[in-house]
Amino acid sequence: MLLKVKDLKVSVDGSVILNGLNLDVDRGEVHVLMGPNGAGKSTLVNTIMGHPQYKVEAGEILFDGKDITHAPANERAKAGLFLSFQNPEEVPGVTLESFLRTSRMSVTGKPVRLFAFKKELAEKMKDLDMDAEYASRYLNVGFSGGEKKKSEILQMLMTRPQLAILDETDSGLDVDAVKIVSQGVEKFHSSENSLLIITHSTKILEYLNVDYVHVLMDGRIVRSGGSGLIREINANGFQQLAASV
Repeated sequence: MLLKVKDLKVSVDGSVILNGLNLDVDRGEVHVLMGPNGAGKSTLVNTIMGHPQYKVEAGEILFDGKDITHAPANERAKAGLFLSFQNPEEVPGVTLESFLRTSRMSVTGKPVRLFAFKKELAEKMKDLDMDAEYASRYLNVGFSGGEKKKSEILQMLMTRPQLAILDETDSGLDVDAVKIVSQGVEKFHSSENSLLIITHSTKILEYLNVDYVHVLMDGRIVRSGGSGLIREINANGFQQLAASV
């Protein structure tokens, strides 16, 4: 089991958001997490990544067999966890290329061979239909919404995490951009890594083979199933689904 979340209870500013949540993600799998606004989806992914605002009251998080429940965020990233943000931050003064090169060194603990790195970066940017000049621009500064999301996927491709968590990566993207981002995600995924995709929409899922779908409501997963559950949600919505549980 690559990721195991067991009986997780999490609070924010004294309010309990997650209450006894369980989730298992095995290597090579693609999991989708859906649910209405306020259900706790972002709380879950931020807790997995070690955001200090989210307090673990009970339960545990195991990653690759190790307890990371209280590990700092940088240790989780080095272990192979990656989060694509719903609203990527702008970082003036740091170019995209420099950020990616430093990230690669931090994760691997090895020096980066500059020529090979630049070649790989150019190839990945071409795959994502990103103009090469973005590599020399400050990270996300002046990027459109679509380019910011592509930048996030580029970071995932270049750092090669074991588990990539995509938080609303398809939000605000047009049809063409969703297809390009989805193709980038598809190229990343293999039998050696896993994906946890949080989404309200199902556009990005049209291009991916989904193994499991989970519905999160009121701080816990109330329903899990295969990709057929997506069609049920699209047809009936979350409230009707909850009523049948």
